[in-house]
Amino acid sequence: MDIIISNGSSEPIYEQITRQIKAAIMAGELAEGDPLPSIRALANDLRISVITTKRAYAELEEAGFIDTVQGKGSFVAGGNLELLREERLRQVEGHLARAVAEAENAGIEAADLHAMLDVLLEEN
Repeated sequence: MDIIISNGSSEPIYEQITRQIKAAIMAGELAEGDPLPSIRALANDLRISVITTKRAYAELEEAGFIDTVQGKGSFVAGGNLELLREERLRQVEGHLARAVAEAENAGIEAADLHAMLDVLLEEN
């Protein structure tokens, strides 16, 4: 699992880590039970504070994406297929909301937007 941190991003580092680990889990790159790097190891690899990685892992655990076992480490949580589906739905809804706003700004009517979506769905 490769995590890339951008110091120039307006997104806080812990959120960059959280987002990339969630994406890896949702894409199936990380499966249920897979171990994550220790907080200290990830901090060393990324050359960031242990506090930052600890916050990212805490956010992931609170959201149900990982489980942490004291003395053993953090692992991809099991049985979170519905959670993953909901996360994906929220992401798609966000993309669609941005597309609708862009279409409104461009003066594109709803029927035309529906037609564009239908064409895109047919292509896939």
